[in-house]
Amino acid sequence: MTTSTAGSKPDLLSAEAGRRRTFAVISHPDAGKSTLTEALVLHAKAITEAGAIHGKAGRRSTVSDWMEMEKARGISITSTALQFPYTTQAGNSCVINLLDTPGHADFSEDTYRVLTAVDSAVMLIDAAKGLEPQTLKLFQVCRHRRIPIITVINKWDRPGRHALELMDEIAERIGLKPTPLTWPVGIAGDFKGVLDRRTGMFIRYTRTAGGATAAPEEHIAPDAAHEAAGIDWDTAVEESELLSADDADFDPETFRDCSSTPVLFTSAALNFGVNQLLDVLAELAPPPNGALDVDGNRRDATAPFSAFVFKVQAGMDSAHRDRIAYARVCSGTFERGDVLTHASTGKPFVTKYAQSVFGQQRSTLDTAWPGDVIGLANAAALRPGDTLYADVAVQYPPIPSFSPEHFAVARGTDPSKHKQFRKGIEQLDQEGVVQVLRSDRRGDQAPVLAAVGPMQFEVASHRMAAEFSAPIALEPLPYTVARLCDPEGAETLQKLASVEVFTRTDGALLAVFSTKWRLENVARENPTVSLRSLVAAGD
Repeated sequence: MTTSTAGSKPDLLSAEAGRRRTFAVISHPDAGKSTLTEALVLHAKAITEAGAIHGKAGRRSTVSDWMEMEKARGISITSTALQFPYTTQAGNSCVINLLDTPGHADFSEDTYRVLTAVDSAVMLIDAAKGLEPQTLKLFQVCRHRRIPIITVINKWDRPGRHALELMDEIAERIGLKPTPLTWPVGIAGDFKGVLDRRTGMFIRYTRTAGGATAAPEEHIAPDAAHEAAGIDWDTAVEESELLSADDADFDPETFRDCSSTPVLFTSAALNFGVNQLLDVLAELAPPPNGALDVDGNRRDATAPFSAFVFKVQAGMDSAHRDRIAYARVCSGTFERGDVLTHASTGKPFVTKYAQSVFGQQRSTLDTAWPGDVIGLANAAALRPGDTLYADVAVQYPPIPSFSPEHFAVARGTDPSKHKQFRKGIEQLDQEGVVQVLRSDRRGDQAPVLAAVGPMQFEVASHRMAAEFSAPIALEPLPYTVARLCDPEGAETLQKLASVEVFTRTDGALLAVFSTKWRLENVARENPTVSLRSLVAAGD
């Protein structure tokens, strides 16, 4: 078995790990997440022109939203990995691993998986809407996983709420102390630039045509800022002083301790404030620090190689029916061709087809370091939650499945496509697009698809038709609640009305109920039956 090179190059390994910044962008739908992702890549010079300005005829789609449904709907449906180098304005270089996530609540499972693979998160807030329900749910996941959060107030070029009001809302609703690093010069809808609260400088922005290219910045000394921005500058200074009086200056220790959040103001659509965010990520976001195994012990980033599979995706290239397993490097050095061990099976896994992923684009990857995301092609044996390692065994915690709330029987509409139907359903199940449930009562030709939200069914139907040429018809089932049960309890539950028991692909028995009141009645009338809760979306 190939040996990891981690032990032979500890200094290089530590240095490369220290350069990595691996983070996710989280938000409520339509807060501008994919637009911000595109702007970050643009300012890092990884692309030359942004394509996220909706309503502009002939514009490209974003690099992170590549699925046909994403292009048509203008929303993110699946998470995407983007890696690119960045040099700060101070001349420090780093490697950005950016994981764009779906904002829609129906795809909470995908976002949750991504949050197992990052060291920090950028929480994007719409300047007009403030904290929205999905943002709050995702924040709770970050809090549970102790992920430091950088907050970005977006769309400051449009009418919105007062900046101080938004700071109060963050403090009151999520319990984080907001510590703004930049402060807007000009009210929402009249964005002239920002006051850099660490240097006192006025950073003035200039619009570009359609926001397609990086916005020029002009750094103006404090004593000349009034002449440049007038009363808007004076107001920004006064409000910044109020923040300092309220102990709202940035504190690295409370940020790392997840009790405060640095705040920046941007207009991602105009590329205003994006450079400042990149610099803050490079300077303040934590580098990889290993990962906790199933026993709660930390495997240090300089230990022999290990990685955690957080996502499996097929259909990225219509010319090839391969699939990519996304694995976050937790420790050690990866070199293409290494023979690793698949922890759950103990079998060897060959990494000949390792790739670097940039949205839908892929290129051969020879070496990767802690914090990097590896794309492993044709990885049929890998599932989300799997662990790979070299030399010293390790097992990372599995990713829990969310509690489904929507159920539908799937049937192939073309009997001649039987094999394609089975293969497609199996593929969607393995990727975690939907959960697949089966029972003797319904038979193998009528699997039940279970989802957190109904949009997952749309994705499943679209992919079955487009990728497997096996269109399906979905028959909704009248269930809304699921619980885990044991074989003894399943026998009792199967005899009851408005209750059905299915076997999930991983072997778990799921009892589904028409309503939560039906569940309560069944539990009360059958106290010996064990009914255990699953992880709820957003927990």
